[in-house]
Amino acid sequence: MTVAIVLAAGAPAAGLPTGTGAPLADRLAGQLRGAGAERVHTVAGLAELAALVDTVTGPVLVTGADLVAHTAVLRHLATSPVGPTVALVLTDPPAAGRTVVREERGQVVDAGPELPDATGVFGGALRVGADDLPALAAAARAAHAPVAARVSPGVVAGDATGTPTAGSAVDRLFAAFTDLGTLTFAHRVRLLVAHRVTDPAGLAAAEAALAGVDEDRAELRLSVKERDDFFTTYFVSTWSPYVTKACARLGLTPTGVTMVSVLFAVVAAVLFGVGGRAALVAGGVLLYLGFVLDCVDGQLARYTRHFSAWGGWLDTMADRAKEYLVYAGLGYGATHAGFRYGWALAIAAMTLQTVRHMTDAWYGVLHDEAARRPRPVTPAAGGIGGKLNAASTRVQADTGSVSYWLKRTVVFPIGERWALIAVTAALFGPLVSLVSVLVWGVLAFGYTGALRTLRARWMWVPVLDTVDATLHRDDGPVAARLPVVRPMGPLTLAVLGALGPAVLLVVGLLRVAGDGDPGGLRWWLPVALLVLLVAGLGAGAAHNGPLDWLVPAALRAGEYLFAAVLGVVGGVPAWLVFGYVFVLTVHHYDLTARLEKRQAAPPLHRWTLGWEGRSVLLAVAAIAGFAGPAMATLGAYLLVVFVASVVLAWVVLPARAGRAAAVPVRGGSPG
Repeated sequence: MTVAIVLAAGAPAAGLPTGTGAPLADRLAGQLRGAGAERVHTVAGLAELAALVDTVTGPVLVTGADLVAHTAVLRHLATSPVGPTVALVLTDPPAAGRTVVREERGQVVDAGPELPDATGVFGGALRVGADDLPALAAAARAAHAPVAARVSPGVVAGDATGTPTAGSAVDRLFAAFTDLGTLTFAHRVRLLVAHRVTDPAGLAAAEAALAGVDEDRAELRLSVKERDDFFTTYFVSTWSPYVTKACARLGLTPTGVTMVSVLFAVVAAVLFGVGGRAALVAGGVLLYLGFVLDCVDGQLARYTRHFSAWGGWLDTMADRAKEYLVYAGLGYGATHAGFRYGWALAIAAMTLQTVRHMTDAWYGVLHDEAARRPRPVTPAAGGIGGKLNAASTRVQADTGSVSYWLKRTVVFPIGERWALIAVTAALFGPLVSLVSVLVWGVLAFGYTGALRTLRARWMWVPVLDTVDATLHRDDGPVAARLPVVRPMGPLTLAVLGALGPAVLLVVGLLRVAGDGDPGGLRWWLPVALLVLLVAGLGAGAAHNGPLDWLVPAALRAGEYLFAAVLGVVGGVPAWLVFGYVFVLTVHHYDLTARLEKRQAAPPLHRWTLGWEGRSVLLAVAAIAGFAGPAMATLGAYLLVVFVASVVLAWVVLPARAGRAAAVPVRGGSPG
């Protein structure tokens, strides 16, 4: 954040003296500098604010002069990682002229002087991302227009021109800004203090509350997520803040802690592969400690306010890589202990979790998009989805209840997965651990899939049509040249495409179980490939069905199943199939992480050939009798492309952009 603006117009308490004799606006300006602002301006009205916004190029933090807040509150708002544009939301009682807000899933979906279903009060502070600055300037000009010649008692009227207006200028600004449909996230205040004051009594109460804050203690407690899963809440977050503070004192960065967490997981995977009771117990302990550090990296980022797009991306990628490396250790350990299908179970667990994560990510995007749209009335919507949505909202609001914890636990989140792996591996061994992960994972997938399907049909949001569907489908040049079959819909085609490899895989595994030769099925590979390519017939169709958010997950399932079929039929070692699918998951999680972090496509994405291009190459090689070498070669190629893409995206291109964007902020004088 480089520019902060204190909007003094229409602030009832802007002229009240503080205990030091300085006006509140001047104190806010000093606090904004303390919160990291490079330049601070105090403007008299909305017209002046609009003119100033037209001259800046970076993020802007706008505050009303009636805000009395801890400096840490402003720093948290300025550095909030949830999105580019974030509004401060308070629980203060609504007052005349104040803008109230309605939130859903952390987004401000409505704002105005009166809302029957309001969830909070606008806190008089707003951080606006660079891309939303034109909307801020437009909102300032719209809110500057006179709206009433009379105002309510207790509301100061008048803009810089003296034109009578209703409500505080910053409240009208935010209401107009929200009316433009700008995506705005809500920032709530916990443990710290922020109030908007209108009289000397309110000012005195707010300053007394400020004086009672132990900032460091509050910051440390705030580093822990407000809501987390059961295992993390009671078995990690009860003591991880102490580790967080120690890491801060040692000067460790969140990225450094992430790397140590990866090291712990790798060592745990090796110990699971080695086997033996001592090694398994040690692996379970290291896995638990690695998960603690996995929580600490985020807590350290929040405690030190060191956020970055790179750190968020790396954390997402590291979480999945660690988990799947542990699956590899368990698969090797189960095979080493004499179980024939140890690697097969590891591949199944990795495939299941990846498909689950894809549905989780896209359902989250769907839900966020639905929160900003009026829900249409459709024949398919019915009433079940609406009732389920209302029931889920009630349960989520009942924090700490049995139903709340059951809902959060049954979906098998990462804390519960790692706890289950650590305990079962230490007590019973790798085989039981893998089977446990698969059983709970399948049940959780069935539960969430059924409920989300009903709720998604009720919401009816064509979320894939709001993004680059070709990118997130991971289509390649082959799919681009296939004809489009619109009547069946892309989801139906993707599911049908996955069925061909699934059937052939079952047949091949049955032959292996009966000590038969699965190589005799090699000539069925073209049939399975043709069925898989059916999914490509929907590539060019509109993805506007209520369930089309499931298309990426279905395509991932089809490609991974086809790779497994090639392994069984082509005689590829199971560990090599695992490695190849692991590389595919890394590629696909890169796309998902970029979706969640609102980042651009990987620079070398077109060189990954697409799900159908990779499958065609492997099928041709398998028919020719070279399945193993082809899978190893293609996997190595994809890994090189991924690494090169990461270097370009996070090192080379940002450096070029930084050199090209060295443009100073223009206009205005520091306040």
